[in-house]
Amino acid sequence: MPLIPMIQTHRLFACAALVAAAFLAGCNGPRVVQEVPILVTGDRVQMADAAIANAQAREISARAERQAQHDSLTSAATANCAPSICDAIGRGEVTLGMTSAQVMAASRSAPDAWSVRRTAGSATMTPASLDAVPADAQGELAIVQFDGDRVSSVARRDRTGLRVESRPADTTRAARSQALADAIVREGDDFVAAGDRTRALERYDRALVLSPDDALLNYKVAQLLDQQLRPVEALMRYQKFLLSLELQRIDAVGTQNAKLAEAIALAQQRIVVLDRRSR
Repeated sequence: MPLIPMIQTHRLFACAALVAAAFLAGCNGPRVVQEVPILVTGDRVQMADAAIANAQAREISARAERQAQHDSLTSAATANCAPSICDAIGRGEVTLGMTSAQVMAASRSAPDAWSVRRTAGSATMTPASLDAVPADAQGELAIVQFDGDRVSSVARRDRTGLRVESRPADTTRAARSQALADAIVREGDDFVAAGDRTRALERYDRALVLSPDDALLNYKVAQLLDQQLRPVEALMRYQKFLLSLELQRIDAVGTQNAKLAEAIALAQQRIVVLDRRSR
């Protein structure tokens, strides 16, 4: 084939390819969507003052209704209550012997905040939603159990689970402080198991504020200080551990007492070693 016709043929193919590419590009290119405009030139935006005022009015009305409902509950709850129950309501504490109305008055809650399950001779109140858990002055309320129409036990959420009060002795200040200390100690034990001695020691120190004479807690602190090469502090804690015990009453029989006797022997050995190092 002559050279010139071949060149012309190639040019024709090239032009055809360009036209096809341009056509495809036009098909795959951006499309203009005709949307109805929200506003056009000259339109005016309505002021939101009326909507805001209506929302505020509804909130004020709802708040007044909740307050009226709470006042009615409180009035009914305190009408013929025993002095100790009335004092607990005033402090905002749910305690044993309360009625369901008194529970709501003490926790500053309404009936819609609770889910109530009744059986023969008993009832159980639990939060209706985990997004808005009723609480009293001692913490979030998880389960309020009734024997008849009176509270027989109260379970509150604490740092590591649930803390239950089912006896009058459980509701004293000392008992509640000890329960909080025990929860903090469990956190410290978890950190020891995870190898985080610094955070474990911080938890134990906080627990000692609530329970300074806890012998085994002093021993745990002494061990951590000993492991962190802080001999003077460890020595003081080992000595405090021994002083917190009534040694003449220890009978090393049984697993728990055997462990305590082992801890005493180790503390006495470490006191000798650390006392020499600190001099």
